[in-house]
Amino acid sequence: MSTKHYFPETLVNSLVPHALQALVAANPSLDLILDQRVVLNSTHKPSQVSLISGGGSGHEPAWSGYVGDGLLTAVACGDIFASPSMKQVLAAIASTPSDKGTILLITNYTGDKLHFGLAAERALAAGFCKNVVVLPATDDVSIGRSKSEKVGRRGLAGNVITMKVLGGAAAKEYSFEKCVEIGKAVNDQLVSIGSALDHCHVPGRQNHEHIGDDVCVVGAGIHNEPGAQKLSPFPSVEELISRLLSLICDQNDPERAFVKFNKGDDTVLLINNYGGLSNLELGALTHETLVQLETKWDIKPTMIYSGCFESSLNGPGFSITLCNITTAAKESKTSASELLELLGAETKAPSWPNVLSNTSTKVDRKAVPTVDLEKQTQVLPEADIKVEPKLLEGTIRLACERAIASEPNLTKWDMVMGDGDCGEAVKGVSEAILKILDNGTAKSGSVFDVLYVIIDAVDDMGGTLGAIFGILLAAFATSLRSQKLDGQLMSVFAPAFTQAVASLKNHTGARVGDRTVMDVLLPFQEMLEEARDLGKAVKAAETAAEGTRDLKPKFGRASYVGAGGEEQRLPDPGAWALMEMVKGIYDASKQ
Repeated sequence: MSTKHYFPETLVNSLVPHALQALVAANPSLDLILDQRVVLNSTHKPSQVSLISGGGSGHEPAWSGYVGDGLLTAVACGDIFASPSMKQVLAAIASTPSDKGTILLITNYTGDKLHFGLAAERALAAGFCKNVVVLPATDDVSIGRSKSEKVGRRGLAGNVITMKVLGGAAAKEYSFEKCVEIGKAVNDQLVSIGSALDHCHVPGRQNHEHIGDDVCVVGAGIHNEPGAQKLSPFPSVEELISRLLSLICDQNDPERAFVKFNKGDDTVLLINNYGGLSNLELGALTHETLVQLETKWDIKPTMIYSGCFESSLNGPGFSITLCNITTAAKESKTSASELLELLGAETKAPSWPNVLSNTSTKVDRKAVPTVDLEKQTQVLPEADIKVEPKLLEGTIRLACERAIASEPNLTKWDMVMGDGDCGEAVKGVSEAILKILDNGTAKSGSVFDVLYVIIDAVDDMGGTLGAIFGILLAAFATSLRSQKLDGQLMSVFAPAFTQAVASLKNHTGARVGDRTVMDVLLPFQEMLEEARDLGKAVKAAETAAEGTRDLKPKFGRASYVGAGGEEQRLPDPGAWALMEMVKGIYDASKQ
């Protein structure tokens, strides 16, 4: 939890209006009554039921981010974690009149209930609306029946499901009475439970006491309330998800069996980020939840939402919500398909994810394509390039052996200027190629047979050097297929290698003088092309490798983390590795 904020304490109260003005500036279909902090949909039609929500700020994107066609009509935004005033709510109602009626969607907290309730009465008395009802969201199961009997369950992120379904219904111009019926039915079939690692930090306020590092909270709300349970020692993710799902799914728990899930019911799963978790971690939590829902509870959600829907500022936590759409449909005299259609209907609200998560998981999916990554372009016999098998194997073997022998130096040099993995990577790929040779791959004498298996081995090498070699060899194989064998092998290999290096240059800006493998590769290629003599090309490579001792690095980590070995005049390990390889090829060819 961070206690640092960009806005100092004296400016905390300006955060909400600043944020609302930015939201409206970026979304021209929204308007802002600044003095009342009311965001409204400027394209709202009086023929549609008005859906008004709001509450304390700090829960973004709720609720201001959900204003727009197909969702909320207006929202009233209070200070951080503080209910808006009656006047704010009344301004929202008055600015978005409806011929049918107004529904006030709130979370079930005392301040919201009182201020929205008072605004509803004042709106009726003033004639701002002819029908109005307050629908509190009551989906949290952490407290249980006996303790929440008088005030009802708290509202968590499950309310956005009710909100979205009603937004779709209002857009289709359902009657006020039907919208109320659907809203109550959906809310009754919601169950949510939250978990947190720590409190969030409210700008300008005293910090809450830090929750221990070995503690995980179960039953965390969205206003920094103490959790219902504190688990210590810290449970595994599997244990935590199991406990959370038991609280919302176990029908044998008389305190929390609020919603029954039957096999085959259409359900909606919503995993909500409290604001402080990475998307990567939230995705993994979602996956574990889906696995346990299916294996332990026989529940396969029809629609799945995962993301930040109702935050607690920067709270490091999340909540799980399940909604039984099948039962909600029965209670509202609709169908499950109709409610799912309303939930998935398009909206122009800026923060609702108009993506595939609005689609049922029961739709037919195309088969996952089978991809053979080992497949190679077939080389016709007449286009193959054959070399005496012993020569082919010998040159490659000695090149690998030379590279392996140089590993200690490569590693030592790379430890000075890099992360020390160059020697290990070169040794690893060289050993893999030797195993390929031991299996008799070169016995056919086919250059392409050997080249393709070497390319596969280099693909597993990793690192920058692996990518350089991989591109070079793949481009070399492609160029080689376009060459015609006519006379000496060098007349084929040299131009093909030149084309391969040209292709490589399209993928890296490194050139001679940058202290990389290119310092050896480019002089080697140029001499090979010019003289068509492997010995002269190798000599150029040796000279260039030695020359890297006097160069300052301009690419990669070595260019910014250290001296690059300049005090010790160390050569570049990648350049040296390549020199050892081509020297091995040359020495073996002489034998």
